[in-house]
Amino acid sequence: MEKTCMGQRLQQRFGLRQDQMAQIKQMQRSQGIGLLRAAFELGTLSAEDYVLFATAEYKLPAVQAYDLHIPEELQQLVPLDVCRKYYCIPFQREGQCLHLAIAEPENILAQDDIRFMTGLEVVSHVAAPSWVQAALDRLERAHGDDSQGISETLAQFAEQDLHWEADSQSRSEQASLLEEANQGPVVKMVNVLILDAIRKKASDIHIECYEHLFRVRYRLDGVLREIMRPPAGMRAALISRIKIMARLNIAEKRLPQDGRIKVRTPGGSEAEFRVSILPTLFGEKVVLRYLDTSALRVDMAKLGLEPHTLQLLHKIVHSPHGIFLVTGPTGSGKTTTLYSILKELNTEEVNVATIEDPVEITLMGVNQVQVKEDIGLSFSSALRSFLRQDPDIILVGEIRDAETAQIAVKAALTGHLVLSTLHTNDAPSTVNRLLNMGVEGFMLASALRGILAQRLVRTLCPGCKQPAAADRAGCRELGLDAQAVAGIHDPGGCAECHQSGYKGRTGVYECMEVTQEIQRLIEAQAGLPELRRQALDQGMQTLRQSAVNKLVQGKTSMSEVLRLTVE
Repeated sequence: MEKTCMGQRLQQRFGLRQDQMAQIKQMQRSQGIGLLRAAFELGTLSAEDYVLFATAEYKLPAVQAYDLHIPEELQQLVPLDVCRKYYCIPFQREGQCLHLAIAEPENILAQDDIRFMTGLEVVSHVAAPSWVQAALDRLERAHGDDSQGISETLAQFAEQDLHWEADSQSRSEQASLLEEANQGPVVKMVNVLILDAIRKKASDIHIECYEHLFRVRYRLDGVLREIMRPPAGMRAALISRIKIMARLNIAEKRLPQDGRIKVRTPGGSEAEFRVSILPTLFGEKVVLRYLDTSALRVDMAKLGLEPHTLQLLHKIVHSPHGIFLVTGPTGSGKTTTLYSILKELNTEEVNVATIEDPVEITLMGVNQVQVKEDIGLSFSSALRSFLRQDPDIILVGEIRDAETAQIAVKAALTGHLVLSTLHTNDAPSTVNRLLNMGVEGFMLASALRGILAQRLVRTLCPGCKQPAAADRAGCRELGLDAQAVAGIHDPGGCAECHQSGYKGRTGVYECMEVTQEIQRLIEAQAGLPELRRQALDQGMQTLRQSAVNKLVQGKTSMSEVLRLTVE
C-alpha cells in the first residue's frame, strides 16, 4: 500500500506517463532497488528532483553534493565497501551521533547495520545517488588503484587452491558456481563479515537460509544477534565462496561438510575459523567458529575462579594420576579451562597427548591427534594407542560413549592423569552419568579425582552499568539481604558495548573434590541427592552461589544469574 501511494505521488508530482511508471516498476523489481532510485536511474528524475521529493517523502534533511566526503577518522569506522553496498557517505560525527548521507533513505536495514557496526546513533540525510557515487569515486582515487578491492584492506589468505570432484552437478554448473563465487561483491561481502566478526570479538558467524529470509547473525558474548540480511540472490555464491576458502566441495549440497579457513588480518595477525555446513530445508546453513588463540594466554588464575575453588582445582589437577572432568553445555568455556590447565601442567618433564574433535588450537610441546571417524580413528582407538606411547598426561576432548569412558578410567587407574569433558548439568550428576555408561562403581571411585562444572555469564560493561532497581522477587529467589543488594547493577548501553550493556564474559564454577566420603557413595552407587548433599557438606560452592558472588561484586546482572543457573 505504501509503495502504491508513493508511486501515485511520484506520478502526480512530475507528470509521469503510465508507460514511464511501468518502466520504473520493472526496474525496481529486476534490480531490487527502491521506486525512487529506479526513477532516477532511468533518467526520469534529476538529482535535484530526487533530493527534493525524498526529503518531503521521508521528512529528512538534505545534504549538498559538496559536503559529501568521508573524514579520515570515519573511514576506519565505516569501511568503504559498506558505503558502496548501501550507497551512503558518513560525513560527520558529533559525539555519539553519526551523520549519514544515504541515497535510499527507505533502507532501514542499512541504517540499522551501520548503527550496530559503529555503536553510534545514525542521523540520516538524503543525497542523490550520483552525488554519493562521485564521492566514493573520489575516495577510491585518493587511495590509488583498488583493483584488489577489499582483499588489500581486510584479509590475505595463505591458501587459495581448490580441488573438488564432479558429483551432483555437471562441470558447466560447477564452473558457473565457481565464477559467481569469485566475483568482487561476493568476495568483499565474505571478507567484511570475517573481519567485522574478529573486530567485534564474535565467537561464531551464522549464515542462515529460510524460505523468505537470508540472514547473518553473530554470537556476541554468548548471545546471537542479527547483523544483516544480504540479498537473497547472493545466497548460493556467498556459501560457495566460503566453501572455496575452506577447501570444501562446492558441488556437494546434500551432506554436511567441515573445514577450516585461515586468514591474515591487515594488522598482520592470523585468525582461524572452523567451518561447518549443514543442509537444511531451504538451503545450506553455514557456521564459522572463531578459534580464538587468546585462550592460550589464559592461565588458571585468570579464569574467574573464587580463591577457594582455585586452590581446590590446583590440588586436583596436580594429582600424579586419576581422572579430572570439566562439564557443561556447548560454548560454556570447557576447552579454555582445559587448555589453561594443560598450560600449567605442560613442562619438559612430562609427555602430554590429546585426542580432540576438532583440534581447535595447536599447543606447543603437546602431541595432538584429530579424530577421524571415517577411517576408524575414534576417541577410544586413539586412547588405546596413547597408552603405548608412554604418556604422563592424556586429554580426551570429550567422553561420548561407554567404551571411551571405560578406557579413560582404566588409564587413570594405571598411573596416568586423564583430563576430559562431559555434557552434564552440574558436578554431582556427572557421577551418575558415568555409572549409567557402564563404568563400574568401584573403578570410578578409585579413579575420579574431581569434577568442575561451569557456565559463562556476560559481564556488565564498566562504562555504562548502573545501580539496579529494586527487584524484591529476584532478591528473595537468590537469598540476598539488603547489604548485598547495594552492590547489584543493571546493564546500560553505550558505544563501547554496542548498546548491549555487556562486554565480555566470565566463568561461574562448581568444583566437587572426590573425598573418601564421596568415594564410598560412588562405590555404593548412591543417588544424586545423597552425592549433592555430601558435596555441599564438605564445602562445595554451587553454580548459583558462584554466580551470585559475581552479582554482588557488580560484575554481572540479576537477569544473567537467573538465566544461566538454577537453585
